[in-house]
Amino acid sequence: MKLYLIYGGKSAEHEVSIKSAHSILNIIYYEHYTVIPVYITREGKWLRGEDINQLDEVVSFEEMNDTNAKTPFNFIEMMEGESVAFPVLHGPNGEDGTVQGLFEVFDIPYVGAGVLASAIGMDKIISKSVFKEAGLPILPYKEVRLTDWKVDAAQVVDSLAAEFDYPMYVKPANLGSSVGISRVLDKDKLKEAVDLAFEYDHRVVVEKGVKAREIEVAVLGNEDIHTSVPGELVKNKPFYAYEDKYLNEEVFRQVPSDISPELTKKLRELAAQAFHAIDGSGVSRADFFLTEEGEIYLNEVNTFPGFTKTSMYPRVWAKTGLPYQDLIEEVIQLGIRRHKDRLEISTRRNK
Repeated sequence: MKLYLIYGGKSAEHEVSIKSAHSILNIIYYEHYTVIPVYITREGKWLRGEDINQLDEVVSFEEMNDTNAKTPFNFIEMMEGESVAFPVLHGPNGEDGTVQGLFEVFDIPYVGAGVLASAIGMDKIISKSVFKEAGLPILPYKEVRLTDWKVDAAQVVDSLAAEFDYPMYVKPANLGSSVGISRVLDKDKLKEAVDLAFEYDHRVVVEKGVKAREIEVAVLGNEDIHTSVPGELVKNKPFYAYEDKYLNEEVFRQVPSDISPELTKKLRELAAQAFHAIDGSGVSRADFFLTEEGEIYLNEVNTFPGFTKTSMYPRVWAKTGLPYQDLIEEVIQLGIRRHKDRLEISTRRNK
């Protein structure tokens, strides 16, 4: 089978995508696949790398985004023969349902969440609305639209300051990996934080901040949902930016998290409920806040979490009993099975 590993992309999470893709290339079962790396440049060009049939053909991390060694990719070839797309893309134009819709239109099997789940999971405002409707615990939040901000930023700042105590967290509605996110401690910095978030999106979400531990649970499956042991981001400061998480690697990931069996059970149940609420399939990671008082809040569901060897998602699955290499194979098979199931439904409907 031909596996088209698609990475890079136009989003601010471009580098994270390359890291995830390179890790996957170094662990995949090559006896089952010919891997065709497809690099999407920051400008949106799709470029094809050399076919990879065995581990020693994998290029270095530095060569992954070398455009000189690649040729323009003909999308039509992905529709020919037995093939599956593996979009290792983070953020807008990759994890938000756009690429998934492309595969759906051309009837190409693909790995990961579908169009709806991807779109909901990427949009922090829509996902919070869905979680609230499903009865899942979330922190108080407010949406800020660019049109309102342009008309009267001072009035918006005043209303936010009246609504929430400090700290507040200001985030672009559609982005991940802490890109464009600010922790705000006073009113003077609030306008600056919202301005920064608007550099990445035309909608911004402002959340009440809480002192809490950050616990993450991995989810895997289609209709049959499985959850991992929880992992924890152990921090020595209140907030980690993109550089801390992915470039400087300052975040310590404790797997499993040191919490009670009762809390573990509860978090795994909530993760499965969140996955179901967004109509998830394939992979996802549910991120929670756990306060000192034992209160649990669902922060977000990431429909394609980081996939490097040191990322939380593969680490918690390894601790649960599913090694990294087998995890990669399982997510590929889940994508193939979902495509077959939908094809069967379509065939029955058209009879």
